Amino acid sequence: MILQETYELNNGVKIPKVGLGTWQIKDGIEEVIKNAVEVGYRLIDTAQAYGNEEGIGKGIQECGIPREEIFLETKLHATKKDYFSAKQAIDESLVRLDVDYIDLMIIHSPQPWEEVNQSEERYYKGNVEAYHALEDAYKEGKLRAIGISNFLNSDTQNILDHCSIIPMANQILTHISNTKLDIIKFNQERNIFIQAYSPIAHGEILKNEKIIEMANKYNVSVPQLCLRYVIELGAIPIMKTANKDHMISNAQLDFHITDEDMTILNDFDPIQDYGASSKFPCFGGKKPTY
Repeated sequence: MILQETYELNNGVKIPKVGLGTWQIKDGIEEVIKNAVEVGYRLIDTAQAYGNEEGIGKGIQECGIPREEIFLETKLHATKKDYFSAKQAIDESLVRLDVDYIDLMIIHSPQPWEEVNQSEERYYKGNVEAYHALEDAYKEGKLRAIGISNFLNSDTQNILDHCSIIPMANQILTHISNTKLDIIKFNQERNIFIQAYSPIAHGEILKNEKIIEMANKYNVSVPQLCLRYVIELGAIPIMKTANKDHMISNAQLDFHITDEDMTILNDFDPIQDYGASSKFPCFGGKKPTY
């Protein structure tokens, strides 16, 4: 079962092949975490910006399995662009999550959210300072792995040029019809794992007749096809759901997509409208919500 399988990050730390995302899940988050763990999920992904770290910490404490069996990931808020505020924020996450260490902590975005898609400023200096704070926390044992999120190749190269520890992961928007193969290749060539958030395009791809047709060809659901697609890219899908039945279904990924079909999916026409999600920066919107 894929939930029991792991990859190895560039520092030797093992990371599950799939993860549960928790964006926009606040109410009942403790029960969501306990259900996910019961199903078999071991990678739990959150962020300071999600406002649910405390609840996730409680869910992990109450889930009934040892802390060391959970791979807990959170993200440094995108506004933290200096060493001291980043250092303080790292410690605050440890307190909110009520843990002695975090398995992976990443910078949420190279730009503050209010500037995503609106500014040319990439905050190279600020990102280096924030990353230095992650490096120091890593050396102190507070973090088992560190990384980045939403970083373009130039942003990542800036970190590589000025920091001593290669990021272990870069979490980026990746799904059928939005696959940045150049970013994936750039990171993989440098032994930086790609994590894929919104692998089901925040639900918009469920309406696509061509994707439905291909999923039927493999006798799987559209979400299962989308998640397997990400795995075939060598990336880790971070799937978001609070529904236990969906957690179970989304983990049934023991099939393979042919090379021919992967080529078709890689070249799929981009989604032009993400519906209600279009307002979020990661989907190209102009009005961030956190």
